[in-house]
Amino acid sequence: MTDESQPPTDNKLTRSKQRWAREGKFLTGKVVRPEAQRLPPGQHLTRDWPVLDLGQSPNISRERWRLDVYGAVDQPIFWTFEQFLAQPQTQFVSDIHCVTTWSRYDNQWNGLATRDLLAACRPRESARFVVLHSHDGYTTNLSLEDFAAEDALLAHSWSGQPLEQEHGGPVRLVVPHLYFWKSAKWLQRIEFLNQDAPGFWEVRGYHNRGDPWAEQRYSGD
Repeated sequence: MTDESQPPTDNKLTRSKQRWAREGKFLTGKVVRPEAQRLPPGQHLTRDWPVLDLGQSPNISRERWRLDVYGAVDQPIFWTFEQFLAQPQTQFVSDIHCVTTWSRYDNQWNGLATRDLLAACRPRESARFVVLHSHDGYTTNLSLEDFAAEDALLAHSWSGQPLEQEHGGPVRLVVPHLYFWKSAKWLQRIEFLNQDAPGFWEVRGYHNRGDPWAEQRYSGD
């Protein structure tokens, strides 16, 4: 499966974030345990929800949206939005932490828990990693363990309203325990792999996992 769209690699935000990775910007060297302190090191709280992307904001209607799940699975999935909504629906409240140092508490999400998706597609025993493919050509990788976190979900609503386009609607991934670049917007395809395949930011100097409490902002941290 291929997608002809490719994310822009030469815009102001991309150049800035690659420079931050080289310089180690925002790193504090502090160690914080999540059970002892809610805000990870180097983060500040905001009530707003800043918008960050690669310079594209795909306008995909719910009627046109499709989700393909394939690769190292026993049951590939090809859902319309209506079929996606027919799956078990879950609500989670979680915090989000962006690598650009903002955090936002108590976000209410509605959608399909990743564990329910896994039950539907049945990853093979050899599957170890997941790559998320977005409508703007963006990709990001996660271990299967991180993807299957208890509070991770494919979100279609935020605070009781359909997820807005600028924040990744119709559907985005939400993995609260990792930096938010791992929670791909405008989700289009989910690929299960036997071997890791670093995504857009991971090959540009960002950490392969992205744990906020370990301050895993950049590769080598």
